Amino acid sequence: MEASDVLGGGNVELREISTEMRSAYLDYAMSVIVGRALPDVRDGLKPVHRRVLYAMHDLGLQPNRPYRKSAFIVGEVMGKYHPHGDQSIYDTLVRMAQEFSLRYPLVDGQGNFGSIDDDPPAAMR
Repeated sequence: MEASDVLGGGNVELREISTEMRSAYLDYAMSVIVGRALPDVRDGLKPVHRRVLYAMHDLGLQPNRPYRKSAFIVGEVMGKYHPHGDQSIYDTLVRMAQEFSLRYPLVDGQGNFGSIDDDPPAAMR
């Protein structure tokens, strides 16, 4: 089969499948690490942190307003901004409420959000 037989004479490169897979996987893995796993140098937040804070702002959750259930916030984030699963969102919300995890907690949590002694937070409600 000639390159001119495929796609109307388009530009087709013959490449070894193992080389292409290695290159493509490495490119994807690096984009995930840089884009999601590492905090942004500007504010120290990962995308999921930013999405939770934005959703809470959209819901009007301010320090002078009543508390809302964690499940409500998680559902809002998952429905609008982060369609990956509720556990990662809840873990993020919990971590932002723990005084021992961040220098300045970003969320004022009410209830059991875990302890420094490795006690887990309460189940999402």
